Amino acid sequence: MDTLLLARLQFATTTSIHFLFVVVTLGLVTLLVGMQTAWVLTGNPKWERLTRYWGQLYVINYVLGIATGIVMEFQFGLNWSGLSRYVGNVFGAPLAIETLVAFFLESTFLGMWIFGWHRLRKGVHLALLWGVALTAYASAFWIMVANSWLQHPVGYEVRDGIAHLTDFGALLTNPTLGMAFGHVVSAALLVGGMLMAAVSAWHLIRRTPDFVLFRTSLRIGLVTAALAITLVQGFGFAQFGPVGEVQPTKFGQGPEAQELITEWTARFGPGDYTPPVLANVGLGFMILIGFTLGCVWLLLPLLFRDWIIRLRFPLWLVLLALPLPFVAVILGWIAREVGRQPWVAYGLLPTDQAVSPVGAPVMLASLIGFSLLLGTLAVTNWVLLARHAAGGAGDPPLGRPPAAANEPAHPEPALA
Repeated sequence: MDTLLLARLQFATTTSIHFLFVVVTLGLVTLLVGMQTAWVLTGNPKWERLTRYWGQLYVINYVLGIATGIVMEFQFGLNWSGLSRYVGNVFGAPLAIETLVAFFLESTFLGMWIFGWHRLRKGVHLALLWGVALTAYASAFWIMVANSWLQHPVGYEVRDGIAHLTDFGALLTNPTLGMAFGHVVSAALLVGGMLMAAVSAWHLIRRTPDFVLFRTSLRIGLVTAALAITLVQGFGFAQFGPVGEVQPTKFGQGPEAQELITEWTARFGPGDYTPPVLANVGLGFMILIGFTLGCVWLLLPLLFRDWIIRLRFPLWLVLLALPLPFVAVILGWIAREVGRQPWVAYGLLPTDQAVSPVGAPVMLASLIGFSLLLGTLAVTNWVLLARHAAGGAGDPPLGRPPAAANEPAHPEPALA
């Protein structure tokens, strides 16, 4: 088999799985901040129970997501030594900042938040969660800075066959950054909102005792998803302008694309400089799913009336729609990354020059091993999420008072 194809398959597999963890983490932490802030401001125990319940799911996803991220990082050195050698001085700068933010600040804040229940003042404890959320957004921002540079290299010069960073500000004003970052963040909010709405709908369908509690989280999730899908569509379509200017070959074959292909042929030799059809296929299905999820707005008036909720039919619609945002974010990633091919850094570094000089058997073994490991982490994550989500919000382990830590959980009555 072709080494380059195996390396690309491995990158696609590991990145796709890790990205699913990222969007859940980013979406849920935003909702957690809102719920715990409401608890601190109002003192209503309903918000505390919601924070503990959804916080427990968030922590599970975060911990296993960190593990997938560590596994994914290994492939840069193992499979893409050409990328590290040629553009590492530029591409590595935002990644280094993201590592400091994600693995140090964010993890530290989260650890203090997890173990700070009933040990810290409410305001301090809330501030820690705000810190987790802000550093999570910062982490996503720096990842998108790095990715946007690969989409449109700026602020660099090539000396002795190596790209060197000359203008850090150019990385932050990259035309492919702003709308793409907004698109990713709003997609994460869509995933978080739909996940919260679907889990709540499942409990309401089963008529669990905490009807009022899950009715509240259902409404929060649906409102978040409705607002987020509007932002997703706006940021998504807004990217076509900048992308068409800086990546003429991505979605069309106009005169600008033909001129660029002629230039590349002179510089790099003959080859196929048009992206695979898979990029446009992914884009088309993502847009279709986006318009379908726009129907969430139609459910909002219905689900604010208890008698409609008790009919169950709208709840089943919400529950069955849960996979759609997850599929959409993967398709969006395919459209963005595959549409850049055959380049790792657009117009600067061809993909076949970035791959490590290793044999196909070694690359195949790496692909199988990493895929099995990440697949196991993903399955473990969803099993744990499903198990704890099904447990209800009676007395979640997260935030349980120390005196009750060794006592059996007793579901409390629904709170108004």
